[in-house]
Amino acid sequence: MTIPSIVIFTDDPGWHGKQLRQAFEVFGFQSLFVSLSECRLDLSHQNRSPIFIPQFEKTLPSAAFVRGVPGGSLEEVTLYLDFLHGLKILGIPVYNDAHAIERSVDKAMTSFLLHHAQLPTPKTWVLRTRDEVFRLAREELAAGHFLISKPLFGSQGEGIRRIEKLTDIPWITSSHGVYYLQRFISCIGEGFSDYRVFVINGQAIATMRRCGKSWLNNVAKGASCERVALNSDMNELAIKATTLLKMDYAGVDIIEDCDGQLNVIEVNSVPAWKGLESVFDGNIAQLLAQDLINRHILKNHEHIAHKST
Repeated sequence: MTIPSIVIFTDDPGWHGKQLRQAFEVFGFQSLFVSLSECRLDLSHQNRSPIFIPQFEKTLPSAAFVRGVPGGSLEEVTLYLDFLHGLKILGIPVYNDAHAIERSVDKAMTSFLLHHAQLPTPKTWVLRTRDEVFRLAREELAAGHFLISKPLFGSQGEGIRRIEKLTDIPWITSSHGVYYLQRFISCIGEGFSDYRVFVINGQAIATMRRCGKSWLNNVAKGASCERVALNSDMNELAIKATTLLKMDYAGVDIIEDCDGQLNVIEVNSVPAWKGLESVFDGNIAQLLAQDLINRHILKNHEHIAHKST
């Protein structure tokens, strides 16, 4: 009997890949690591899969778990997302799917959707020229507000800068001519902190408080993780943000400002959870694997069986 296989799309399996592989094994599935950069389209045969995935030459996987989309040119990234879109069209569950990744990997669209849905999020500007950045910075600094500059595409705190004075502007870089800026929000209490809420299938399963050594609270940048009790208001906000972006699972970053107002900073469609697991009693990889298998693979097989009868 052939063991059903799941492809884990990643360029660097690392700790998270190992955790997922072990989790899928618990439920009777094997998993194989593949980079999206190794895939290709072959539309020359009617009776062969149009999407070539290494290690899945004979049959497509039962599902795809997306742990990473490689960077590259616009054409390359578009092609990688084409593979994910194509798999879903072919009936292969993709977790999170291409639409969810497109909405969240682009910080401008994430901010737009949060704002449009009237979910609390920092004031945000997406500008095209450095002159516009100078104009905005003058206005915000004069009003007593710092700004945060972030790469349009990026994660783990890379490339983020805080603008505290006009002379900080020459140090910021654009994302190919696009500047993404947010008003800096000071957190309530002493020091620097925010929260990561991990949502799976519309449920907040765990929350941690991240305490940064500076204003940047990413674990990858040295922030410590603290266990906190689940908070109903924070959970509700995280679930609304995840549902809005139509994600199977997400890591939602939330900050509580000096007035006690909660604000969604980011919604991550390929979140890490190593730091969170250090303050969580469960196994997050197993929860993710179980959700993918029960809600997508088994449901998909039941649908196919029903259609054939």
